[in-house]
Amino acid sequence: MFVDKAKIYVKGGDGGDGLVAFRREKYVPEGGPAGGDGGRGGDIIFRVDEGLRTLMDFRYQRHFKAQRGVKGRNKSQHGANAENMIVRIPPGTVLIDDDTGEVLADMVRHGQQVVVARGGRGGRGNTRFATPNNPAPEIAENGEEGQERYLVMELKVMADVGLVGFPSVGKSTLLSVVSAAEPKIGAYHFTTITPNLGMVEAGDGRSFVMADLPGLIEGAHEGVGLGHEFLRHVERTRIIIHVVDMAGSEGRDPFEDWVKINDELKLYNAALAERPQIVAANKMDMPEAEENLAMFREQVQSLRPDIEIMPISSLTRQGVQELLYRTADILDAIPEEVHIEEVAETTERKVYKLDKKDDNNAFTITRDNEAYVVHSVKIEGMLKRIQMNSHEAIQKLARTMRHMGIDDELRKRGAVEGTIVRIADFEFEFVEGSSYY
Repeated sequence: MFVDKAKIYVKGGDGGDGLVAFRREKYVPEGGPAGGDGGRGGDIIFRVDEGLRTLMDFRYQRHFKAQRGVKGRNKSQHGANAENMIVRIPPGTVLIDDDTGEVLADMVRHGQQVVVARGGRGGRGNTRFATPNNPAPEIAENGEEGQERYLVMELKVMADVGLVGFPSVGKSTLLSVVSAAEPKIGAYHFTTITPNLGMVEAGDGRSFVMADLPGLIEGAHEGVGLGHEFLRHVERTRIIIHVVDMAGSEGRDPFEDWVKINDELKLYNAALAERPQIVAANKMDMPEAEENLAMFREQVQSLRPDIEIMPISSLTRQGVQELLYRTADILDAIPEEVHIEEVAETTERKVYKLDKKDDNNAFTITRDNEAYVVHSVKIEGMLKRIQMNSHEAIQKLARTMRHMGIDDELRKRGAVEGTIVRIADFEFEFVEGSSYY
C-alpha cells in the first residue's frame, strides 16, 4: 500500500535529574558535596533512507519518544547521556510542524538528517551549587523536559519523469511497456489512485525513474478529483511527459485536454509551467489520430513553440523508443536537483526576545476562592527545575519571591498569616515575618 501522508507525535528524552550527595570516606574529613549532574535526553533524528518509498510504517507507529538521560551519581559522577533515536524516512518527505504550519525540513538526499525533537538538558547536582558562603548545599535540579510536537509528514515522489494527463489516456500502459512496473490498468477513470514508480532503461545504457501519477481533471488545484493528492508529486519531477489521447476516444478534444491540464499545473504551482515538457501524442494506432495530430500540432505551436510533440502508441510501441531517447537527452542537460527547493536553515530566521528585566521579574496575582494564585514564568521554571524536597530549596524559592516583590504584593492584596498561596501545582501557606514560607 502506498501511503504519502501521516501525522505523528515526537518527544525528545527528558534530561536526567541531578543528585544531592556528599563524600563519606574514612580519611576525607568534611568531604563536601559530591552529587553529579544528570545526563542529556536523547534527540529524535529523522534520516533519509533511499530504500524506502512510502510512509506506510508511520501508519502503524505514530508515537516516537526518545530515552531520558541517566540520573547523576555520587562521587560527582555525571549520568550517562541517552542515545539518540534514529527514524528512517523515504526521500522526498516534507516535515511540517502541525501547530505552526512551519516547514521544518525538506528531506531529499540519502543520508540527510534533521533533529525534529531535542532532548532536555540534565539537571545539575549539588556540586554545582557550592559557594564559599554555602559549601555544602542540599540543592539539585530536575532534568529539563524534552521537546515535543506533532509532525505532519508529506511524501512527494522522487522521480525524474512524471506522466500527467486526463484519466484513461494511457499513462499506466506506457509505464508498463517501458519498465518492469505493473500498474493496475483498466478501462475506467481513476484506475490509478496512487503513484506507480518504474525504472526505465533507455536502451543506450542510460536509465531514469518514471512515475505514473493519478489522472487529473479540471479543478484539481482546488482538490477536485484526486486533486492535491496528485499535484503534490508532480513538483518533484524534472521532466513532465504530458500524455494526450490523440484519437479523442472519449469524445474530448486533445488540444482542450492539453490546455486544461497545463492550467491546473500552473494554478497549483507556477513553477511547473516552466518545467521541461514533452507531449506524448498517444493512441496513434487508432482512426482519426493522424488527422487530429496535425491540427493539434498547429494549435500547440501557436501557443508554445518550445513544446516537443512526439507521436506514440503504447499498445503497438510505435515511437516509444524515440520518446525514451529524447527524455534521457533532456535529463542529461538538466541539473539533477533543479526541481528541489531547499528549506532555509533555522539560523537565518530572526529570533526576538523580551527584555530580560521584564521577562525575569514579571508576575501576576489572581484570587481563586480563598487562595492567591501567582503566575510567573521565572518562579514556575524554578519549581520545575529545582527539587523542592529540602529545606534549603524552599528557602531559595522564598528569597527569590521576596526579591521579585511578590511578598509585598501579596500583603497589598490582603494576604495574612496562614493564607494559601498557589504557584502551578505547588501550594503553601503565607508566613508573616519569616525567611521562608
